[in-house]
Order: sequence, then structure tokens, then C-alpha cells
Amino acid sequence: MGVMSSAPNVTRVTPAGIDWLASAGTYPRRTAALWEAHPDTPVALPCGTVFDVVSAPAIFGRRMLDRLWDDGPGSGPVAVFRGRVLLFAAPGTAPRLPSLLAWEEWGSNRTRAVPPLLCHGTGDAVTVPAPGGGDAAGTARWLVAPDTRHPWLPGPEVVLWAAVRAARAAVRISIFPPADQDAKVYDVSRRR
Repeated sequence: MGVMSSAPNVTRVTPAGIDWLASAGTYPRRTAALWEAHPDTPVALPCGTVFDVVSAPAIFGRRMLDRLWDDGPGSGPVAVFRGRVLLFAAPGTAPRLPSLLAWEEWGSNRTRAVPPLLCHGTGDAVTVPAPGGGDAAGTARWLVAPDTRHPWLPGPEVVLWAAVRAARAAVRISIFPPADQDAKVYDVSRRR
């Protein structure tokens, strides 16, 4: 299975997608005008009203994206910024997802190899890649660009589902405690 084998190949934001992204800002017309004049400029936009963002390290984020597209409902817009995958999610995902992850015992000894997920919601802002596809330095780009005025955004349960399945695929999680390395083992197969 390749990375994002079923994901759409939309790396440029459509005009409707620009309207949606700009609507997250305090001054949507100003943001849209900035992008019209400078389509290769990333912009910081607030989270919490139009979208929340779940940020994952690049490799784990790609695994989550694979789960969403290969085995699940797909994703909303997805970007890469400074080595992290930004999954755009429904508003309200950021405050809810950490408690769902805790319920799944995320971060326990069993899943220590799973990287932290950062949840950005009300009061946070994220850098959004340029609508033209990316910035000159290549640090921000779209994997799945917004292409409608009202894109589907996964909620906290869908993001949790993708994270748990990505973790299980990346790390073999066992319900049994690790074997005692100092235990004495006897071969009983040759008993008389």
C-alpha cells in the first residue's frame, strides 16, 4: 500500500477553498486579497470556528492519512508544515480528542512509541500553506487542498480511529506484559 493510494491528488486550493480558508480569519476579504496578490504566501489563520487542526509528526501523520483514505471515510484538507502533517478537523475536535486519546491509554507504556498529537483549537493559530501549492522554501504545502466552500471535516472520533489504527500498524501492541528476561526457562519437551 503506497502513501495516500486512494487520496485525491488536489494540491492547489480552488477559489471556493480560498473562500473557506479565508473565512477563518478575522478579515476574510483581506486574506483573500493577499492571496490574490501573492498566491505563494502562507498565512497564519485562527482555529476553532471554521476548523480545528490535529498536527502529527510527518511519518505518523501519513500513516493516519493512509488509514483515513484506505479503510475509512477519507479526510478533509491536509497540509504539511515544518515536518508535521496538519489534519484539518471539525471545530471542537481539539478539546475533545485528548480525552479520547487518554481513554485509549494513549501515551501509556504500551504505546510509548506513538508520537504526540498536537490539537489546535480555539485560541490557537496555524500556518496555512499558500493556495498556489506551496511556499518557496518548501516548508508548507498541501497534500489534500480545500476545494469546496464547505469541505467535509473529520470529527474527534474519526481522528481517534485513524490514530489508533496507524499506531497498531506501526507498533505491535500486546495485551500481555513483556517476558521476564531473567527468568529461568526449562525444556520440558524431553520429560520421561
